[in-house]
Formats: sequence, structure tokens, C-alpha cells
Amino acid sequence: TCEQAEANEYDLLVIGGGSGGLACAKEAAQFGRKVAVLDYVEPSPQGTKWGLGGTCVNVGCIPKKLMHQAALLGSALKDAQHYGWNIAQPVHHTWSLMAQAVQNYVKSLNWGHRVQLQDKKVKYFNMKGSFSDPYTIRGLTKAGKETVVTAENIVIATGGRPKYPTHIAGALEYGITSDDLFWLKKSPGKTLVVGASYVSLECAGFLTGIGLDTTVMMRSIPLRGFDQQMASLVTEHMESYGTKFLKRCFPTKVEKLESNRLQVTWKNTDLGTEETDSFDTVMWAVGRAPDTEALNLEAVGVKTNSETGKIVVDASEATSVPHIYAIGDITEGRPELTPTAIAAGKLLAQRLFGQSSELMDYDNVPTTVFTPLEYGCVGLSEEMADLGALQFHLIQLHALSLNVLRKDLYVMYCFQVVCLREREQRILGLHFIGPNAGEVIQGFALGIKCGATYPQLMKTIGIHPTCAEEITKLHITKRSGLDATVTGC
Repeated sequence: TCEQAEANEYDLLVIGGGSGGLACAKEAAQFGRKVAVLDYVEPSPQGTKWGLGGTCVNVGCIPKKLMHQAALLGSALKDAQHYGWNIAQPVHHTWSLMAQAVQNYVKSLNWGHRVQLQDKKVKYFNMKGSFSDPYTIRGLTKAGKETVVTAENIVIATGGRPKYPTHIAGALEYGITSDDLFWLKKSPGKTLVVGASYVSLECAGFLTGIGLDTTVMMRSIPLRGFDQQMASLVTEHMESYGTKFLKRCFPTKVEKLESNRLQVTWKNTDLGTEETDSFDTVMWAVGRAPDTEALNLEAVGVKTNSETGKIVVDASEATSVPHIYAIGDITEGRPELTPTAIAAGKLLAQRLFGQSSELMDYDNVPTTVFTPLEYGCVGLSEEMADLGALQFHLIQLHALSLNVLRKDLYVMYCFQVVCLREREQRILGLHFIGPNAGEVIQGFALGIKCGATYPQLMKTIGIHPTCAEEITKLHITKRSGLDATVTGC
């Protein structure tokens, strides 16, 4: 059956009910416009599916942070006895209890998004959308029922999905991705995480933290695109806390054994050897790919980048077709982050329907990698400053303090500031590794947005005792060759 909507029934139609799409739709509805959202989750190759809200809510930031928190609590329990708490050791973690709590919380968020759309009178279609002409979207339900929707303006916000290395035998049949990990009912057991992305390191970090035998396989460098000195400190810390690393290795095949375990064969490029081991779970974290295939973009002339498959947009998020826009992870050259998608979505709605001309500013966007020891940063890395041929200072501080009451454990934290060498010494980048890095960097992000300089930072008084106060003591430049490690309170 096919229900034909009236001519341009909606002022705005958003394809994709994730962070960016929902923010854009709700903002447009505030202006009294007629708005609809199409959202459909294609099950993962392993059959995992979820509700409204996109990657962040269902298989990204939210369940990740909750499982990271579970791992931090495990560490705190081990420390607690040194602070006088009487806790029977060793402490044991039950995956199914954690998973149920996380999954119930995510489902409550799905419901909340449905209610918000209803309250704001945004029409929600649980359908897979594709273009039939520049103003018309054909929506298909799971049952195969078709609805045709027309709109004056269309926003594409379908995001991305994890990549599978399909050239590796057994990868697709036996592997999982982050799309599946958070919805597993049973513990993944001994796990191999393949990849060196932040997704890989975060997942390996919390799996180790809840007591699972976890190995990361990396082909080359960890955290590509992040400051490499900081990235290596993150992986060093993970190693010291029990995550195993197979460096400069790449998998060649995955086979299922009679025991139901997965046997992985890989090449070690340094030694030129072939090695093998068996795992309960193999998780691929080798990057994400844009979800554009089903959209039929060619039919309406929306240009994509031939290498990445992402949609090419200008500063106003406009595609090559005048009334069609794209926001979030689907767009070329934009950070793949929930807050940027939300901000871009809101600003787009304000420009379309609220007489605004304000564009999204993608400079100095702060972010944090939630590895066991968190890494937060804003602005340029040392490598990016080098690429820009800037005259800059790299000012560092590494602190190793003994965990107050545990003599066997070091707490490490580290600051790094990239600032211009010229007189004003404007701060170009700020990096912090330590507890609660996201909370620390969020405040500094405002300072950097306001053009903070190194002398201003030096005049800032620290809050004692904190890790964050150490930034006010930064004075050793990398060029000086002096040791930037400090001890003491």
C-alpha cells in the first residue's frame, strides 16, 4: 500500500533520529513549523537492534560511560580496604546485572525521546527513508508498508555504523562490534578488541576493569588524530592495569572451534611471524562508515566524498541540492561527536525558521576519551601545530603521585599546553590525562574559546588539592630538554 501525502506536507523532514536529527527537529517545532522525523535501525550483522535516539544513546556515549563507571567502581572497591573499608576480596563482577541496568536505562531514554517528539508535535515515522525526488521521501516499515512524505526542507542525519573488515575470513560471521557489546546478555569473557581507535581503547579499558581477560590488537598507532605523546601515555597506563596489547599486528582469519571459542590468526609485522590464540569474543573497532547506502542520494544529486562516502556540505550544512541539508557524523570533515551534531542541528533550524544567520563554529571543540585513565583535550595537538608550521611552545607536566594509602599503585596525571611563541602566547591546545578529564577540560574549553593566553593561565590560582591545579604550574617546555616530571603535593 502507498499513502501519498499532500504536496510538501511538512516544512521540515529529518531522516535519522539521533542526536543531530532530534535536536534539529525539536528546534524547528519550537518555531511552530510542521516537522517529521524518520528513524529506522537496521539490525547489526549479529541481529542487535535498538530504539529511538541514535548511536550515542543506544550503542555509544551513554552505555559506554556507564560501563566505564562500573570499571572505576571496581578499582575503588580494591582501594577501599586501604581506607578502612571492610570489603571481602577478591571482588567479583556480574555482567548480566550491569547489562540489565544499562539496557533498562537506555530504554527509558528511548521512551523519553518518543514523548518529547509527541509533546513538541513532531510526527515520528519508524521507517527507513530514501529519496524518490528532491522533495519526496519514500518510507518503508519493517513489515514492508510504504508511505510517501514530502517536505520543503530535508535534513539528512543518519550518522554512521561500525565497519567490518570483510576481507578477513570469519570476521563478519563470528565478530561483534560496539553495536552489539552493550546489548550482550552474557559476559563476553576473554575478549580480543581489534583496532586502535578511541572506541577500541575505551571498550578494552572497561572490559579489563570489570575483570575480563582483554587484549587489544593494533596495526599501527593508537588514537590516530589525537596527540601522540598523550596517546602513548594512555596505552602505557592501560598496560600497567592489565590490558594486553598486540602491537603492530593484524588479523588474517577467525575460525570457530568445537568448544565454541574463536581462534584468531594474526601476523606480527615486526617479527614477520604468524601467531594464534583463542578468545570467547572478537570485537572489531576499526572505524565507522557513513550510513548513506539506502538513501538513494544519486537520484537527487546530493554529492558525497568518493573516498569516505560522507556527504559534502558547506558552512551552513547545505548539500549540493539547495533545500537538502546534512548534519552530524554523515557530513564530510566534521567531528564525529554528539554535542557538535546537536549544536549544528539547532543552529540549522534557527537559520531555516528563526531569522538567524549564526553558523556552527567547529573550532576548539573539546572531547574526552574515557579510557581507565581519561584523556581530555581541546584545540591543537603537537602534530597539528607542526603541520600548520606554527612557531609554538609545548609546555608539559607529568605527575606521578603514589595513591595516598596504597604503596603499590601510582596515580598518573599529565598536562600539556600548546601555545604560540609570540608575545601574547595564545593557547592553541590543552591536553590532560587524569581522573575526570572530561570535567576538567570542559571548563578550560571556555577559556580557550575566549582566547586565553599562557600568562593568563600562570596567573590563575589552583584549587588545592586537585589534579587540575597542576596546570597552573606548567613551565617546562619540550625544547628545553628538562624533565617535566613532578612529585610532592
